[in-house]
Order: sequence, then C-alpha cells, then structure tokens
Amino acid sequence: MPLAAATLPALARRAGSALLDLIYPPSCLVCRRAVAEHGGLCAACWREIAFIERPYCERLGAPFERDLNQPGLISPEAAANPPVFGRARAVARYDSDKARSLAHRLKYHDRLELAGPMGRWMARAGADLLPDADLLVPIPLHRLRLAARRFNQSAELARVVSRECGAPVETMALARVKATAPQVGLSRAQRAVNLAGAFRVDPLRAAVLEGQRIVLIDDVLTTGATANAAARALLKAGAAQVDLLVFARAVTSG
Repeated sequence: MPLAAATLPALARRAGSALLDLIYPPSCLVCRRAVAEHGGLCAACWREIAFIERPYCERLGAPFERDLNQPGLISPEAAANPPVFGRARAVARYDSDKARSLAHRLKYHDRLELAGPMGRWMARAGADLLPDADLLVPIPLHRLRLAARRFNQSAELARVVSRECGAPVETMALARVKATAPQVGLSRAQRAVNLAGAFRVDPLRAAVLEGQRIVLIDDVLTTGATANAAARALLKAGAAQVDLLVFARAVTSG
C-alpha cells in the first residue's frame, strides 16, 4: 500500500505531461519544429547553435580555433588584458544566429519560459565553476530599466542555475546605481568609461559577500566591461573570488 501510494505523484506527473504534450505539442525553442520533449532543440538548430567546448581560454572561456594540446592555456587577449573576474564560461557563441535569437527572445520579448532550458545549459557549461560557488549574483539592472522591462533576465537565469547546482542566489547586495547609456556601438574603452561607478554594494548587505566565492550570472558577454565593473565592486566589498557564467559570449578571435 505505501509503495502504491508513493507512485501516485509520479503517475500524476506523467499524466499531466502527456496532457500538456497533447494540448501543446513539444516544439523546438528556436524554429518551432516538432521535437520529442518540451524545452529542446531540433537536430538542425542543435547543430547550428555553436556550443562552446574545450579547447578554450581558461580565463575568458573563448574557444580556440584549433587544439594545441596544452591544458590550462589562456588566450593572448587574456594575457594582454586580464579580466577583473577570475574565469568565464559560456554555453554558446553569440555570433550564432540561434544562440543570439534565444538570448534576444528572453531579454526583449518576455519569453521567460526560455530561462529554464538556457539556465540548465549554463549549469552544465559552468561545471568547473559552480561546485566552488558560495553565491550566485545576477548582474542587476538599473531600477528604471527594470521598471520598463519588468524582469531581470540575468536573475531569471540565476534562479534556474541555482536549482541545478544548489548555490543560493543573492539579488540584494549588488545594485546598478548608474543608468548607463546603451553599450551597442561603443568601443572597449568607451564601454569601460560608460560603466565606471555603475555598480555598488549595499553596505547593509556587504557582510553577505565577505570571503565568499561568487559566480556572476549574465545572459551575454561581449567586451567584458559590465562583468569587470560588477566584479570590481564585489571584490572591493570583500568577496574572495568572482567568476562569470553567461549563456552566450562574443568571440572576436580564435
């Protein structure tokens, strides 16, 4: 009797899933073709999404064009301009139309259901960062932008990553206090100037960060100016380590 009772919730979930599939047949997250399960990609989109796998720069997470068979290798960009954060990892290249489409649909078109599969992919991409993480900190939006958009896509992704890895999400300690101009079209130097002083740690929440190993969560990494500014504020507040996990990253060289 107890065994039969224990199987009832599982049977109910399967029945609910079957009903959902009947009403809303599973479709590809990008092109809407039929797929086997909800939250997946069709074979064509999977091939074209440009997932990032090793070999890649161990600091920036940017893929190398060829395997030099040298574990731990960093890119010339990381050597010449070391980031403030320790390590970055990403699911896919932002220059992939498929990955960029997913990021834009979540960010600009209120497709919050995409945060689930995107966040789960991020948890896998960050497998060497997350076991050491004490806290996940999403890159915050300025209050005016948050009011206009109504949600922070980075916070939505962080919640999914948290469910996958167990590290708690801290959304109150780091604030974006400067309403920065749009970054599109700005050079690396201009982005850094634009973001100077953009982030601040709430003094009342600083103790939560002290000595903690933090993984910043964001949707997209381009030049790294935003992540560097946020990491600088966290380290200044006493964080022991700051790494970065994103869904997609721009790749400018191999």
